[in-house]
Amino acid sequence: MAFDPAASSAEAFDPRIDGPWTHRDLAANGARFHIAELGEGPLVLLVHGWPQFWWTWRHQLTALAAAGYRAVAVDLRGVGGSDRTPRGYDPSNMALDLTGVIRSLGVADATLVGHDWGGFLAWTAAAMRPALVRRLVVVSSAHPRSLRRSLLRDRRQIVAAEHLLGFQRPWVPERQLAAGDAALVAQYLRDWTGPGRQPSEKELLTYRQAMMLSNTRHCSIEPYRWLMRSMGRPDGFQFARRMDRKLRVPTLHVHGENDPVLLPETALGSGAYVDAPYDWRPLDGIGHYPHEEEPDAFSDLLLEWLKTRQ
Repeated sequence: MAFDPAASSAEAFDPRIDGPWTHRDLAANGARFHIAELGEGPLVLLVHGWPQFWWTWRHQLTALAAAGYRAVAVDLRGVGGSDRTPRGYDPSNMALDLTGVIRSLGVADATLVGHDWGGFLAWTAAAMRPALVRRLVVVSSAHPRSLRRSLLRDRRQIVAAEHLLGFQRPWVPERQLAAGDAALVAQYLRDWTGPGRQPSEKELLTYRQAMMLSNTRHCSIEPYRWLMRSMGRPDGFQFARRMDRKLRVPTLHVHGENDPVLLPETALGSGAYVDAPYDWRPLDGIGHYPHEEEPDAFSDLLLEWLKTRQ
């Protein structure tokens, strides 16, 4: 499928992709956030990772709604249809974005489902605002302290996260991501997906177009700049101390055994930070995107777990 450069412009691509869901904007934590919403019932807030946006949860939105849940997929700060603010991309503030969205949706609490960086933020939100997180589902992500430890000590994880080191250069990563109408995004998605189910050209085109939206390239990698640069700074030590607490919320931890970005060994120790029912579910043959590589199987796993933890 040929890539149309004109179609990648911010004027041509609308991240509010049509479907059975409803799109709207919410005010939370000093910014405006775009959500896609479907269904009625207990709230399940779905949080995407990189280099994606709310659309990564399209399969789960319909599955959750059909099962009697109010499913909401949010665009993180700086991505998709949400505000591109000049600052505020540290995990503490972005976790407050999520809990602010929960409040703006008018409910007392929610099940929080996060993938990749969205999972990192889900861990953080559950630690910072435990009253607002009823249940936690983490996909292809490690507890913040487990990730920090591995990025400092585990050579295999450091090599696997080589792209994060590349993000630390000023402006060069933004230009690389823009080159060839975000061709690098397609390469990452192919390389990080398991061998069984590669993304389609249509899916790759959608994510490439989303990355080409105004200032998305800069905003979407700012959290990773904070992650790496804060390792030896006071704010990084303060965040690590804040995360050194037990979560008292039922947690489902899903991870592809073939994940080349966040190694299963890095994620495996995260259960040490959960003082509640904790279910570790490794998936054979799956890479970094379980919810897209095997959407039906992932949705069935999620719904079955939610049913047992009502």
